[in-house]
Amino acid sequence: MTETPERAADVLLSDGTTVHLRPIRPDDADRIVALHSRFSERTRYLRYFSAYPRIPQRDLDRFVNVDHHDREAFVIEHGGELIAVGRYERLGAGSHQAEVAFVVEDAHQGRGIGSVLIEHLVAAASQEGITEFEADVLPVNQPMLRVFMAAGFRIERKFSDGVVHLWFPIAATPDSMRVQWSREQHAEARSIGRLLNPRGVAVYGARSDGTGIGAAILAHLKAAGFAGPLVPVHPSAATVGGLPAVAVLAGHPAPVDLAVVAVPAEAVPSVVADCASAGVHGLVVVSAGFAESGPAGAAAQAALLRAVRSRGMRLVGPNCLGIANTDPGVALNATLAPLLPRGGRVGFFSQSAALGTALLAEADRRGLGLSTFVSAGNRADVSGNDALQYWRDDPHTDAVLLYLETFGNPRKFARIARELARRKPVAAVASPVRPPALDAVTTGPDARGVAALFASSGVIRVDTVAELFDVGLLISGRPLPTGDRIAVVTNAAALGVLTVAKAPAAGLQVASVRDLGPTVSDEEFVQAVRVALADDSVDAVIAAYAPALAVPGEFGVAELLRTSTLESSRPLAVVLPADPSFAFAPAYRPGDPAALPTYPAVEEAVRALGRVARYAAWRRSPVGTVPSFPRAPFTEDVDDLLAAYGVPVVPSRRASGASVVEVASSLGLPVALKVATKPWRHRLDLGAVRLNLTSPPLVAEAYQELERLFGLGVEVLVQPMVAPGVACVVEVVDDPAFGPVVGFGLGGEAADLLGDRAWRPAPLTDHDAAALVRAPRAAPLLTGYRGSAPVDLDALADLLLRIGRLVDDQPTLSSLSLNPILARPEGLAVLHATATFASPMPRPDSGPRRLVSS
Repeated sequence: MTETPERAADVLLSDGTTVHLRPIRPDDADRIVALHSRFSERTRYLRYFSAYPRIPQRDLDRFVNVDHHDREAFVIEHGGELIAVGRYERLGAGSHQAEVAFVVEDAHQGRGIGSVLIEHLVAAASQEGITEFEADVLPVNQPMLRVFMAAGFRIERKFSDGVVHLWFPIAATPDSMRVQWSREQHAEARSIGRLLNPRGVAVYGARSDGTGIGAAILAHLKAAGFAGPLVPVHPSAATVGGLPAVAVLAGHPAPVDLAVVAVPAEAVPSVVADCASAGVHGLVVVSAGFAESGPAGAAAQAALLRAVRSRGMRLVGPNCLGIANTDPGVALNATLAPLLPRGGRVGFFSQSAALGTALLAEADRRGLGLSTFVSAGNRADVSGNDALQYWRDDPHTDAVLLYLETFGNPRKFARIARELARRKPVAAVASPVRPPALDAVTTGPDARGVAALFASSGVIRVDTVAELFDVGLLISGRPLPTGDRIAVVTNAAALGVLTVAKAPAAGLQVASVRDLGPTVSDEEFVQAVRVALADDSVDAVIAAYAPALAVPGEFGVAELLRTSTLESSRPLAVVLPADPSFAFAPAYRPGDPAALPTYPAVEEAVRALGRVARYAAWRRSPVGTVPSFPRAPFTEDVDDLLAAYGVPVVPSRRASGASVVEVASSLGLPVALKVATKPWRHRLDLGAVRLNLTSPPLVAEAYQELERLFGLGVEVLVQPMVAPGVACVVEVVDDPAFGPVVGFGLGGEAADLLGDRAWRPAPLTDHDAAALVRAPRAAPLLTGYRGSAPVDLDALADLLLRIGRLVDDQPTLSSLSLNPILARPEGLAVLHATATFASPMPRPDSGPRRLVSS
C-alpha cells in the first residue's frame, strides 16, 4: 500500500509550538540515522532494551519501508529535522492486534509528542482493522508509562520478565476524547497566549520616514506603552520611529516572541526565515496580496502557512488588522487602529480587517471595555476557534464577542463554544453562510437551521454588529438574569406600553410596570430603579427614561444609575431615547468594572435582554448525556438498519395493477394506498392517498381512482392502517462542515415551504433531543393546541436520540428521512423511511488532533 497523504498533519505541542507529522518515507533513512545519533544512551536503552549504538542497515531498511497497512510509522518534523518517530506493527497476518512503540529526541521530550503520536497511530490502525494495541515498557521508563496510562484508554498491564506488558482496545472512549480535547485546548490556548503576551515585538516594514502601514503600527505600539522591547527591522536604517533598528532579527539579544509584518507579499517569506532564526513564536501579517487577491495569492498564502508551521510558529492573518491586549502589564496594540481599545473584560474576535477599526471604535463609543482583540483576516492559521480556546481560561476575560464571516471548522466551534459558554457568555454575529447540506433538505428560508446550531452551543446569536454590542453591554461584568420576569420603570407612559408590547416576542414576561410620570426627579427615578432591582419577584429591570431636556455633557439619570447600581445582583438595561452621543457617553468611566447597558430605543433593550435571558436559561439547564445504544452492523436496507436501533417502520410494499388487492390482503386489512412517486407521495390534499380501506373491493375502487388521477399502472405503497396522529418529520444530512446533523419539524407542505425545521449536530444528548422536539414554530401542535390531545413528547425525544446515535455510528449514511411519523398520545409510528449512502466523508472535529487550514 502506498503512503496515505491524509495521514499527514500539522499539530500543536503542549508548549504551543507547531510540528509536522507524516508517514515515514524510504528517503528518511539518513535523517533517521541522524536522529538516532542524537539520542542519549538512556533513551536508546529505554526504547530498544539494549545499548543499540547504531542502526544496522537491515534494521534501517525495515524502519523506513512500511506498507502503511500492517506496518505504519510516523515521523515528527521540526525545522527540517526529524525529532521523533512512532510505529505500529500488526501481530501476524489478519490479526486485530498490533505492537506500538515510539521514541522522542531527548531535547524535545516532555512537550506532548508521545500523546500526539499515539492519537495518530490509533487513527491509522483503526482504518486498517486493528482494534487493540500492546506495548512492552521497562519499569524504569516512567514517562512512557505515564503517556500510555494518561491517554484515557482502558489499559491493562502485567509485569513479566522484567518488562511491563500493556494492552488496550484502541476504540475511542469518552475518557480518551476528554483527554484529547483537554490537551488540544491547552496547546491552542498556550500558542495564542504567547502571541497576546509577548516579551518583545519586532516590526518588519516600518519605513524610516514614518510613512506607510508598518510605521503606523510601530507608532501604535509605542503610543500604547508596550511593556517589552520594540525592535524595528529595516535593511539599512539605524533608527526607525525613534527606536534603534536592526537589519536582521536573528542574533538580537532581547527575547522577541511576536513579529508584526507589513512588507509586500513577495518579501514575507524572507521575514519568516529571519523570525524562525530568532526564535519568534508567531507572526501577525497585515500585508495584503494573498488569498483575497486570487489564485496566485492563494498559492502564496499556502506556501506562507507551510513555511510558518514548519518552523514551529503560528500565523495571524495575512491581510488582517492585528491583535491587542489592554492589560496594563502588556499594553499591546499591534493593530492598524490608532488607539489601544479601552480596558475591560471582553475578548473580541473579528475576522474582517476592513471592519476591524470601525468595530473597535464602536466598542469604545458604547463604553465596552476589551481585554484582548484578535483580527484574523484571511485566517490562514489562527482562527476564532483558537481565540475561544485561549479565552476559556483567561482570567482577564469574562465574556466573548465574535464577528464571523465564515466558518473554518463549525463542528469544532460548536464543541469548544459549548464548553466556553458554560463558563462565560459568548455572543456572535450570525454568519451569512449556511451549511450546504441544509440547502438540499429544505425548500424555504432556513435562518433557524443555523441559529439552532448556534443555540446548541449556547452562543448568543445576533444579526447585526449593533446587536452584538447591545448584547455585549449586558454580558460584560453584569449579572445574568435568573429567569424571564422583568420589571419596567419609566417616566413616560408610551415607553412602558412599548416595552410591554415587545417583551413577549423576546421571551420575556412583564412582572410589573411603574410609570413615575414626567415630573419625577432624577433621584426619585433612580431610587425606584433600585427598589425594582431589589425585588425578588423579578429577574431583570428595564429603566426607560425620557429626559425633558437633553443637555450635552450633563448626564443626569444615567450618571446616577451608573454609580448606584453596579453592585446589583440583577441586570439593568437603561433606555434613553435621546441623541446617541448623549445616551452612550455616560456608559463608562475609567476604573468602572463594567459599562452601563444603555440603549436609544426600547426595542433594542428588550431584544438584547431577551437574548441574554435565553442564554442564562441554557446555562442553567443540564448539560445532558449521550445515551448508549448497541452499535448495529451496517446494512443498506434502511428499514432493517432503523430496526437495529430500535426504530421500527410500519411495513409497506410497492404494488401496481391487479397485484394491489393481493398485496393489501396479505398485509392485513384495513390498509392505506399512497402514490409511491414524488412529488405526490403523502399528498393527501392532492388525492394521492387513500385511507382506511377495509375490504378488497374498496382497495380495488381506490386504486382505480388513483389511476384516473395519476395514470394507468401507477405504482402505490400499500401499508396497514395505524392509529392517527400529528404528522412529523425527522431528517438527517451529513454536512461537509458540521458533520451529521439531525432535523425535526412538523409534517405538511406549509412547514416545508416555511423551512420550519430545527437542527442539532449528532449525536444528541437527552437535553438536545427534548429541546429539539419543542424548537419548531409549529411545535404547539404537539402539546394540545386548541384542545387537541398532547402527543407523547418523550417518545419523539427517544426517537431523535436513536437517530442521532445511528447517524453518528454509520459514516456511510449521507442522508435519512423519516416522513411521515405519526405522533400520538401513546407512542408514535414511523410510516416511511428513505436513505442514501455514499463513501464516508471526513468528519470535521473527529480523529486525532490536527491544525487545519481555513
